[in-house]
Amino acid sequence: MSRRSLLVRLGCAAALMILLALALGGLGLTLIFDRQMQHRAVAELDIHAKTLAAQVHVAADGTLSLEAQPVDPRFGQPYSGLYWQISGPGGRSLRSRSLWDTAIPVEPDPPGTPRHSTWVDGPQQTLLLSVERTVLLEEPDPGVAVHIAVALDSADLQAERRSFLSLLVPSLLALGLLLAIAMACFIHLALRPFRALRTDLRAIHAGQRRQLSREVPDEVQPVVDDLNRLIAFQDAAVERARTQAGDLAHGLKTPLAVMGAMAREARAQGQEKLALDIDEQVRAMGRHVDRALARARAGMAATLGRHACDVAPVAKKTVRALKTLPDAAALLWQVDIPDTLRFAGDEGDLMELFGNLLDNARKWASAQVRLHAAASGRFVKIVVEDDGPGMSEEEAAHIERGRRWDESRPGTGFGLAIARDLVEAYRGAIGFDRSPELGGLRITLTLPGKPPDAD
Repeated sequence: MSRRSLLVRLGCAAALMILLALALGGLGLTLIFDRQMQHRAVAELDIHAKTLAAQVHVAADGTLSLEAQPVDPRFGQPYSGLYWQISGPGGRSLRSRSLWDTAIPVEPDPPGTPRHSTWVDGPQQTLLLSVERTVLLEEPDPGVAVHIAVALDSADLQAERRSFLSLLVPSLLALGLLLAIAMACFIHLALRPFRALRTDLRAIHAGQRRQLSREVPDEVQPVVDDLNRLIAFQDAAVERARTQAGDLAHGLKTPLAVMGAMAREARAQGQEKLALDIDEQVRAMGRHVDRALARARAGMAATLGRHACDVAPVAKKTVRALKTLPDAAALLWQVDIPDTLRFAGDEGDLMELFGNLLDNARKWASAQVRLHAAASGRFVKIVVEDDGPGMSEEEAAHIERGRRWDESRPGTGFGLAIARDLVEAYRGAIGFDRSPELGGLRITLTLPGKPPDAD
């Protein structure tokens, strides 16, 4: 698909925005979870610290003791990840069994300092989240300060974080899929007017209508209006061209008829040379008029929105007409054209093309004329071959405006020039070379085609 496609551009932009939104959302949710998880852990550790503060007792000799052990069993398991430590006067301390033979590095604060949390090194090279507070006891002597620290291994927090991510990532992927489906539906709806416009244009190309529908959004309406004006202008120009071509043909018929009568009168008076000169000029003018009319008709038919026609029936009809000529009955005519092949143009122009090309082949063929055609992508490829003498590349170059190939036979080369004009009017191509099988001239045409269901 082309990078200039609006669908590709919108799809890529939507995909990038969805990926960016999911990435930022995932990052934000992870940061929020980490912060809330740490706040919750600090709150739980502070509860343990308050419980320890209520249970701690300092004897007269400064010995520390607890009236009751904390209920959490992790405090009794060595290196379980949850620890407590109480530091009293005289360097005495009391630790949870989970610390075993290690201690939490603390820096006691002055009494009355609010509790605070910090990260400290723990046993077995672990990182601990520690909550510490300094409290004053009333017994045995008022004002005795003890420092309480409760810590949690960061591995526990990381385990919760991994559990959260294991749920977050699939959730974000599912959300991304839903957003992609929603964006695809949105783009589909947004581009619907352009698909409708393309359908209308195809209908115009097929000759089924001559105007685009105005039932479009306001953003597309100016384009539709301009296209409708362009189509109307083209139709008017084609009609003017048709009228002018008809006027030209009718306007020249009378002078040509008068000149023909003058030639007959001169011949009757014995002025044979003058009559021949007049006849030659009349024929030349007639050929030029025919060529101009053919080009005008081709230009009209090749414009936007003309019907297509089947190639095989036109070819067979032309061959049947040529077979009625005396010198064509003895020739072997081979026609190989699929019934589904269609030409995107006027049937009359196609018949004139076949007539000129097959008539030229008839004049030069010794025993055989071959016509075959096939689809080539969006085009129709037509090949006409004969077993005559053919022509060289230099002779083929002579078939141009106003020049004939050979004056020895009537009309030779002029029909090919008209055929070339018709092909060029349809933006096709024509080529001349020697037939590898028959040995005579091979003419290859490339014309616009249409699929069988185009109309």
